[in-house]
Amino acid sequence: MKYSRKPMRAQGDLTTLKIFTLFILVCLSACSEKTDPERKKYSIYTMARDTREYITQVNDLSGGTINPIQKGAQTYPKRIWFDLIVKDGYYYRHEKKNHYFLKYTVENNRFIPVDSVSVPEFAYLDNYKWVHPDTLLLISYNRQLSKVKYARVAVKNMKATVGDLPVPLPFGRYNAMSVGFSELKDNQLLVGYTYHTINAAQDYSTSDTAYVSVLSYPGLKPVKTLKDARSTYPGGSNTAQANTFTDEKGDFYFLACPGIALGNHPDKPTAVYRIKNGENILDSTYFFNISESPIGNHGYGLWDIGNNQAIIRSERRELFTGINDHYKVPHIEFHVLDLEKKTVKKLGLPLDKGTSRTCVLVDKGLVYISLNSDSEGNYIWIYNPKNESLKKGLKLEGEIDYILRIEKL
Repeated sequence: MKYSRKPMRAQGDLTTLKIFTLFILVCLSACSEKTDPERKKYSIYTMARDTREYITQVNDLSGGTINPIQKGAQTYPKRIWFDLIVKDGYYYRHEKKNHYFLKYTVENNRFIPVDSVSVPEFAYLDNYKWVHPDTLLLISYNRQLSKVKYARVAVKNMKATVGDLPVPLPFGRYNAMSVGFSELKDNQLLVGYTYHTINAAQDYSTSDTAYVSVLSYPGLKPVKTLKDARSTYPGGSNTAQANTFTDEKGDFYFLACPGIALGNHPDKPTAVYRIKNGENILDSTYFFNISESPIGNHGYGLWDIGNNQAIIRSERRELFTGINDHYKVPHIEFHVLDLEKKTVKKLGLPLDKGTSRTCVLVDKGLVYISLNSDSEGNYIWIYNPKNESLKKGLKLEGEIDYILRIEKL
């Protein structure tokens, strides 16, 4: 959707399939599929002020400085951050123009493709889910064909099975939809989605209901559809920012995101829903209304940090004028949610910018938060939930505008 993808779009700009294929073949001859025994622990993806993007791999986020422009690998093509998937030292992304799903590595400070597979009729990549350690489930709504497509990609050999996902398509005045999450539970696939009306000016509105289809898995046969009108746009887009998780008890939580930057239905509240372990229905006893909490605004992004706690990013609506400056004006705060008590605690961090970012990483009990501050610089902050302490960690130097993603390798 228009708003959820501003300001930095994820689509590549390869000119022709012929050039792309040649590029792949050349790189395949120079790259190895073996895992690098000296692989770094973390991946940091940044955008410079000239819009060039860099991947920097490090072993430590707790301190020091690094300049991604000098030490990082520049990505190719430009502007691919939105649908970059990271796992086991490899990077995966969808090339919309040529309907390919690509596998990359970073070698000798170069961002290099090592393999690819065709995913026909895939458009904008809505959602992904690791359904097996080596298998990705990709979901894409193709508006031109009015189809929800899926691809199961075996990433070791880059083989794909592509088909139509049997969820209800847009109806009535709705002419588009967004798939916000996919979650595998007890041999069933839960798919959260919402519908949109898009006009000629590319403005859009969202339906007033959150939908969850329950499908058998791996057969992908419809079982039932859940509906809830208390909020809308379940899940957002996890290619840009996490909005769901399963906790240590097996309960599944998802954020409904009706704010202007995603659902564009701001009269509905941002809210957290729950589907309990062993069930395939919305928990009727649980609805965490974020907009009526002390946050008092809409939120985007939800990360589990353990012990019934999660982190959410929320907007300060009085600090931005509208969607056109939502991404570039520092106005975003971080809060810790107690999911059982439904309480909120604001973290003492500078105001952040960037509407959708993969900016929270949990490792060995510590929470690493990347933050783009116009006043204090670009840092990885460290939050310790045990003693609620905050401190600065790794500093990113140079002409960096955004820390787009921090992830484990």
